[in-house]
Amino acid sequence: MSAQFTAFGLRAEAEPIRPGLHVVATPIGNLGDISLRALGTLAAAGAIIAEDTRVTKKLLAHYGIATPLVAYHEHNAAVMRPHLLARLAQGQALALVSDAGTPLISDPGFKLVAEALAQGTEVFTVPGASAVLAALVVAGLPTDRFFFEGFLPPKEAARRARIAELAAIPGTLVFFESARRLSGTLQDLAAVLGSRQGAIARELTKHFETVRRGPLPELAAMISAESPLKGEIVVLAGPPQARAAASAEAQADVDAKLGKALESLSVKDAAAVVSAETGQPRRKVYARALELAVRPR
Repeated sequence: MSAQFTAFGLRAEAEPIRPGLHVVATPIGNLGDISLRALGTLAAAGAIIAEDTRVTKKLLAHYGIATPLVAYHEHNAAVMRPHLLARLAQGQALALVSDAGTPLISDPGFKLVAEALAQGTEVFTVPGASAVLAALVVAGLPTDRFFFEGFLPPKEAARRARIAELAAIPGTLVFFESARRLSGTLQDLAAVLGSRQGAIARELTKHFETVRRGPLPELAAMISAESPLKGEIVVLAGPPQARAAASAEAQADVDAKLGKALESLSVKDAAAVVSAETGQPRRKVYARALELAVRPR
């Protein structure tokens, strides 16, 4: 029987996929956030390697996919990995998924991918949703550089020590956190990082999606005064103020140069000249030049 899946109410045939390990991103909440390629890959794979088969079953049932599941998580990884590698060595095509989002981000997939590559197995990416990027783009914080830390230590002393180690990183910091520890983590971030801008993104892509933004001390006070939140949470903290100020100054310099260049040059030529002068990426300068060109003078 051919591999099939259901999308938009229609039954579709899945194209065969190449032998190897296919790392497939799945939705972080909204089941609509999956690509047709991902559905085809999951349907065509010989088996789907899942962190929690109960979670993945819901996704497969929604899209009418009957591929068998194999549990692979931190508690059985050492035992299961040799069996999975043997299947890959035999030329099978297997799909790797996490509970939500892109595999290998805070899940045990890294060792499987590394050992698959070491034995000569091809590894393919089927990109899609990621809670890290989803939170970053709605936080209102600088996105040109960011550092994903994952979960901070659960104990306050260790947590503050780790935050202090991250404090000098010249980019936005991104953390995962449980609802139960959110208040303590925000208090520690405020204590160590001060009044940097931050954001709390909860239940992204779901019905109750909320994003709160503001200085870290204000966010910490807000959360401590409320009933504990529920759901999946991403916490972000902006870069050190010196970098934020430098970034704003650099943007002002670009704007000034573009304003002058646009008086005598086309948008394209002005962007090329200013990009060369400032060292800023031409695509970014061109997008800004377009914005400035349509403003009333």
